[in-house]
Amino acid sequence: MKTYLENYLQEHKKAIDSIPVDQVERIIHKFKETLDTDSQIFVFGNGGSAASASHFITDLGKGASDKLYRRFRCLSLNDNSAWITAIGNDYSYDDIFSRQLENYAKEGDLVLMMSVSGNSPNLIKASEFCNNNGIYSIALTGKSGGKISELADIVIKVDSTHYGRVEDCHMHICHMISYAFIEGSI
Repeated sequence: MKTYLENYLQEHKKAIDSIPVDQVERIIHKFKETLDTDSQIFVFGNGGSAASASHFITDLGKGASDKLYRRFRCLSLNDNSAWITAIGNDYSYDDIFSRQLENYAKEGDLVLMMSVSGNSPNLIKASEFCNNNGIYSIALTGKSGGKISELADIVIKVDSTHYGRVEDCHMHICHMISYAFIEGSI
């Protein structure tokens, strides 16, 4: 077991080391620009990434906003289960994010999507909606990047295919974004 755990941590450190700091810095500046223009931020994903989206919005909307001159206008599109299931039932599960964006998002807003594979049909559809409506999009993915990496304005591909490691790295990135504001680095 000890060898397994040591190897796990070693591979996790490699995944963390693959996070491009310059790209995270670009994302932080985009979040600052979105804050300055009082635009909205939408974050979402599937499965573990959905939980990470909710966690990130809590950090950004409460923790970071408590330290700033203005509050982030931010929302996790994963958090309204009634709306998600209504859209999934009446239209398609592929529409659960794009249909919410139709109601909420406007030109100049910001979307951050998290997906290990980058190939979830509902994220692809949301990415296409962003591209067609002047909404800036950021994709955090795993090694391959998938289809959303071809559609997003900024992409960070964590150099791993291991779901747990990639999801952990996505949360590291989300914490770097939040704490840049919480700790006054930006």
